[in-house]
Amino acid sequence: MKFRVTMKDPDTLYDAIEEAVTESLADVADPDEKEAIAEVRKKRARAVCDKWFSYGEYLAVDIDTDAETCVVVKERS
Repeated sequence: MKFRVTMKDPDTLYDAIEEAVTESLADVADPDEKEAIAEVRKKRARAVCDKWFSYGEYLAVDIDTDAETCVVVKERS
C-alpha cells in the first residue's frame, strides 16, 4: 500500500536550524562576528530546506508499506 503524509509544525525546522547554527559557531569568540555568520548560515540552511518544506513548516513523505520505504517529497518550484 502507498500513501502520502503531510506533516505541519511551524517551529521544528526553525528550531533545528537555530540549534545547528549555534553549535557550529561554538568556537567563534567575537559576538558581532558570530551574529553575522549565524544569519548567513541560517539563510543558507533555510534555502536548502525549501526543497522539501513548504512555507518552512509543511513536509510531505510518501510511504510504501510493501517496500517498507519512506521518501521525502521534493517541493514543487
